[in-house]
Amino acid sequence: MSEARVAEAEESVLEIDLRRPGIAALCAWLVPGAGHIYQGRIGKGLLFAVCILGTYGAGFVIGKEKVVYAAWEPAKDHRRWQFMCQLGVGLPAFPAAIQGMRYRQDKPPLWNGFMAPPEPTHDLNTSDALSDWNLRLNSAFEMGTLYTVLAGLLNILAIYDAFCGPMVETLPQSRE
Repeated sequence: MSEARVAEAEESVLEIDLRRPGIAALCAWLVPGAGHIYQGRIGKGLLFAVCILGTYGAGFVIGKEKVVYAAWEPAKDHRRWQFMCQLGVGLPAFPAAIQGMRYRQDKPPLWNGFMAPPEPTHDLNTSDALSDWNLRLNSAFEMGTLYTVLAGLLNILAIYDAFCGPMVETLPQSRE
């Protein structure tokens, strides 16, 4: 590649002001797309907001509002690793985190049980709430969980983009 062409390519590299990357990453985690909007990358921010929140919302609706909850109680045989991925979507998952804390403290759920973990029963003659949800929702429970998990994981990629900026490919130096 000629030196003139390399110099031209170097001059055409787009410079993006990431402002304060830490603040942008925090905003991107709290509300998908907000970090990019904070940086002035409005189109990209709106695209992330629509895609990530749309995927999360679709999964939430598919799963009849039962698929996002926080539970990590090995003593009660209740572990929900999927919530760690769902938490990647930020504020929309906070009610589940609050309900999960209340659950661990043996306090009653708030908001009429919205995003509260299912109550397990230890009676062999009675099925627990999670079994009922799986039976009633069938594959919709799993599909809703998948959508909400993917939304959280996608937002982690968006957070990374808000913090580090877009990937810029550099041209190899010529050996002349």
